[in-house]
Amino acid sequence: MNILQKFIFAMLGLLLASLARADVYKCVDEDGHVTYTNAKPSPKAKCTALSRDQRVSTVPGRATAAPSPSGFPKVDGDTQKARDNDRRKILEQELASEQKSLEQAKKELAEQEAIRTGDERNYQRVLDRLQPYKDKVALHERNIEALKKEIGNLK
Repeated sequence: MNILQKFIFAMLGLLLASLARADVYKCVDEDGHVTYTNAKPSPKAKCTALSRDQRVSTVPGRATAAPSPSGFPKVDGDTQKARDNDRRKILEQELASEQKSLEQAKKELAEQEAIRTGDERNYQRVLDRLQPYKDKVALHERNIEALKKEIGNLK
């Protein structure tokens, strides 16, 4: 490509870029809602053309939350205590259930560890067979830890 062709392509690019720019209008309706648009507004709409120097942000702003009325989310102390006691009972029941499940999983793991079949001369096969049982024990142990932490967080 020679210099003249490069110049022509550059000028053509600038021409197309200038044609691609559109005017932006700020319109306010009767209720005071502001709308920005690049479509030509109707003559009766209250719109003003923004200059190319003005920037329009399309990112919505953060709305500040209105303060809640006093006493809105609150419940009386007796109701909250009853809810807390119910929650504690439920968590303790779940904890007891998880502990039983953990004991059962440990028992199943011990039974599987005691079994040796003739086709498992490769120790990796033994490990592969035992892994689901070990995973089950670990799952119940994690659940028990989480339940104890949750019970500890109660008032």
